[in-house]
Amino acid sequence: MTARRPAALAVLLLVAVPARAQAPEPVAVTVTDKGCEPAALTVPAGKSVFKISNKSRRVLEWEILQGTMIVEERENIIPGFVQSLSATLQPGTYAMTCGLLSNPRGTLTVTAATTAAAGAPDPMALVGPLAAYKLYVMAEVEAFQMQTAAFADAVKAGRIAQAKALYPAARRHYERIEPVASLFNDLDKSMDVRADDFETKEADPGFIGFHRIEKGLWVDNSTDGLGPHADRLVADATELKRRIADLTIPPAKMVGGAAGLIEEVAATKISGEEDRYSRTDLWDFHANIEGARKIFDLLRPLVAPRDPDLVARTEKNFSRVDALLAKYRTEEGGFTPYDHLSDRDRTALKGPITVLAEDLSTLRAKLGLD
Repeated sequence: MTARRPAALAVLLLVAVPARAQAPEPVAVTVTDKGCEPAALTVPAGKSVFKISNKSRRVLEWEILQGTMIVEERENIIPGFVQSLSATLQPGTYAMTCGLLSNPRGTLTVTAATTAAAGAPDPMALVGPLAAYKLYVMAEVEAFQMQTAAFADAVKAGRIAQAKALYPAARRHYERIEPVASLFNDLDKSMDVRADDFETKEADPGFIGFHRIEKGLWVDNSTDGLGPHADRLVADATELKRRIADLTIPPAKMVGGAAGLIEEVAATKISGEEDRYSRTDLWDFHANIEGARKIFDLLRPLVAPRDPDLVARTEKNFSRVDALLAKYRTEEGGFTPYDHLSDRDRTALKGPITVLAEDLSTLRAKLGLD
């Protein structure tokens, strides 16, 4: 058995990546309907800036993978747009996702840096917040695994009404910790994949997980054929719990996760694409806000001395978003179906959520992790 590293040492190893003396030149990559161009890239270790151009016909996410782990990602790249992704990488060979899940992956090779590390942030300040966040994530993944099992039991027993009630209740635990849960590319794609990730959409056999069962419950009003999907979902939730127990959460993933949760709401979830069959989107919005708020609360003591105005502004923005979501609470503790909201309602939500995402996106730089 390999001895566990002390938490502080694990953080040091994750943060202290060699830095280059000069700002890196952007690395261009284009994603088409068929894959990445070029399909293979080579960069030196340290910080790289990737310019991802979406020349496909769908909104996409571009990910850097190490095995099944997502190292860095840029989500919600609209067709015809170019977005930047900053990544600080260790030497090694990585994979790149290239649009549709059926497209071949690209290869990213990171060579050893030749310059010494300079100006690395003090990682010890993050040890406490990281430890507290790990406890929060463990509690949420435990609840997720248990409620997913209950949801699956209802599906397999054909109890449609109960399964519909349990669907958003289970998913909220995943949505709160999505920055960590989605690190495991294989499990994220298995549990949370959408029909749009496939050329043939719902007809593709790879369309499984929560949203496949969601379609069965709300569109087909049937649990026929959903038993194997329910069993797979429980197995994936159990595996996620096991992996997270052994995971040292990367500091940049925790800090950047606060913005990532809110950016996803503002960029795509606000359109209603997430829970398109059940219209339980507001449950996910609320869980994303809760997850981001937890990260921000843990980081506030570190951020406040550097930028008290940012802290005050972010607190105010969280309160605004909370007040807007509270308008759609039901007496049972859930939320109004998303298709009951007007375009004006959705626009009123998007403004404060976008502002909140913009402020949270500065946290990594404030803490020296960019």
